[in-house]
Amino acid sequence: MSTVADKRLSELLDLVIAQGASDLHVYAGGPPMVRVAGALVPIAQRAALSSEDTEAMLKSIVPQERWASFLEHQSIDLSYAHTNAARFRVNGYVAQGAVAIAMRLIPSAIQSFTDLNLPSSLEAFTQREQGFFLVVGPVGQGKSTTLAAMINRVNETRTEHIVTIEDPVEYIFMPKRSLINQREVHVDTPDFRDALQAAFREDVDVIMVGEMRDYDTISAAVTAAETGHLVFSTLHTNNAAQTIDRIIDMFPAEQQGQVRVQLAGSLAGIFSQRLIPRVSGGLIPAYELLINNNAISTLIRDARTHEIGAVIQTSSQEGMIDMDRSLAELVRRGEVTVEHAYEHAMDPKTFERYL
Repeated sequence: MSTVADKRLSELLDLVIAQGASDLHVYAGGPPMVRVAGALVPIAQRAALSSEDTEAMLKSIVPQERWASFLEHQSIDLSYAHTNAARFRVNGYVAQGAVAIAMRLIPSAIQSFTDLNLPSSLEAFTQREQGFFLVVGPVGQGKSTTLAAMINRVNETRTEHIVTIEDPVEYIFMPKRSLINQREVHVDTPDFRDALQAAFREDVDVIMVGEMRDYDTISAAVTAAETGHLVFSTLHTNNAAQTIDRIIDMFPAEQQGQVRVQLAGSLAGIFSQRLIPRVSGGLIPAYELLINNNAISTLIRDARTHEIGAVIQTSSQEGMIDMDRSLAELVRRGEVTVEHAYEHAMDPKTFERYL
C-alpha cells in the first residue's frame, strides 16, 4: 500500500467534504476535479496527475485480493471509508491505458423525506407488507439517497428483517426497530442473483437490491415480491413507462406475457426523480410517482405501457405525480428557473400548460 498515494488521496477527499462537493474525479493528464452543485470544476493549485499517480492512488484503497480482478476486467466498484467523516462509492477504471477514479460522497447521516424535499406519499410504500417498488432516473439523480431514506423509514417504524444487497454497500444503516443485514457483492456474496435466492432462506421481510442489472436479478426480485416480500430497487430509466418496458424486455419473448401478469400483480409503485439546480443554491428534486392501481395493472397486462403517462397525468387525486406538473410547481414556488425546469420536462407542451 502506497502511503504517498494515501496521503494525496486523503487530502483530496478532505477537500471534497470541505467544499460540499458530491464527486471527485482523478485521472491521468489533468488536475483532480470535483462536482459542486452539479458542475465539474478543477481543484485550484493542483498539478496534473500522471498515470503512475492515479494507479498508486487506486491501488492504495483496493483490497489486495481484488487488485488482480481489476487488472483483468479494467474496472472495479467498491466502497471506501475516509476516516470517520465519510464514506465514498468508488469506481476505478482504465481510460486510454491509464487508471482513472470516480468517487461519490455518501453522507454519513441518512436524511428523511422532508430533509430531501421528497413527497410524504413515499411513506405509504414503506408500510406495505409486500410488493415491488422502484426508484428510477439517470445516473447521479439521487436514487440511492431516496432508497436509503425509504429503508431507514422501515427501520424506524417496523420490526422487520431487512437485507440489503449492494455493489458496493453505500449507506450504513444502524438497526433501530428492525434487524438489518447488509451484503456486498464480491465481498459477502458472488452476485445479486445468489444473494436474492439465499434471502428466501433467511426469514427476510424487506429486501433492498442496489440495482437491477440483468435478467436473473429482476426475475428473482419479481418472484420475491410475489411471495410475500417487500422489495425495493433502482433502475437507470427515465420514467415509469420506460421502466416497465425495460423490465419486460429483459425476458425472452416467450416469457414476456407471464412477466406482464406478474408485474401487474406485484408492482407497488415507481418513483422517478431529477435533481434540478436550485435558485438559492444546491439541488432540489422534481419527480414522477406511479401508483399501481387497476388502470395501471390493466395497461401492463395488455402491453399498453405507452398510455401510462396519460393515466399519471389524470390521477393526481389518487396520489400520482406527473413530472411536468412537479417541475411547474417548483417554478411557481421560485425554487428553480423556467430554463432549468424546461431542460428536464418530459413533454414541453404539457409543462408549459401547467405553468
